[in-house]
Amino acid sequence: MKFKDKVVIITGATSGIGEACAMAFGKEGAKVVITGRKQVKIDNSLHRLQQEGIEAMGVLADAASETDNEKIALETIEKYGKIDVLINNAGISMRALFEDLDLDVFKKVMDTNFYGAVYATKYCLPEILKNTGSIVAVSSINGYRGTPARTAYTASKYAMNGFFEALRTEVMKRGVHVLVASPGFTASNIRNNALTADGQSQGESPREEDKMMSAEEVAAEILKATIKRKRDLVLTKQGKLAVFLNKWMPGTMDTLVYNTMAKEKDSPFK
Repeated sequence: MKFKDKVVIITGATSGIGEACAMAFGKEGAKVVITGRKQVKIDNSLHRLQQEGIEAMGVLADAASETDNEKIALETIEKYGKIDVLINNAGISMRALFEDLDLDVFKKVMDTNFYGAVYATKYCLPEILKNTGSIVAVSSINGYRGTPARTAYTASKYAMNGFFEALRTEVMKRGVHVLVASPGFTASNIRNNALTADGQSQGESPREEDKMMSAEEVAAEILKATIKRKRDLVLTKQGKLAVFLNKWMPGTMDTLVYNTMAKEKDSPFK
């Protein structure tokens, strides 16, 4: 029980990687705090966690709201008296060419993915410093390599990577662990809920979800990396190859990425 009696907050944990992390850390003895924007989904996730014997609490919160992020920290401390680990998982995606994209959609993605992580980290950091705990940022391969038709999502993940790299360096002498976890394509509902040019959910994933890494596999890797207090975690062979090639052959990667994304179902490229 590597996290026995540790208090772990996971944002956006009512499905996908977030819920899988709640299960993984909870089974290692953690007291888990999950957040989400819909109470019914929080209640359903809590039921699944509690069926596994995991002590858990839910907080209704919008990741894009600074006030809600402060509430998450305050309610966790009120309930459990401390915070040991924060997993910044809440996020949304988008799919549209930038020329067609409503800038309100761009802002919404940045507010949720980037500022949501900044807000949560700001309000949890004093406790994590006190307990020499861990901060985990669930980023993406898009934090290393931009993807066409996902400009806002890519920008949010690059911003996350830079923020947490700088923060890691600030706290490196104070016993705090900062992990940036970058999954490749993962089977989850993030693509189903991805925003289109006008902010509507696209409703159906354009990719073959059954051929992707599962959310449970990603959560298991994040758990192991947190236990080992690793700096970075890049997942899937395709993801590792993309990071490597983008560093050493960026021009070639431009062509490879374009051709790959152009083959997606209902691709915005004509």
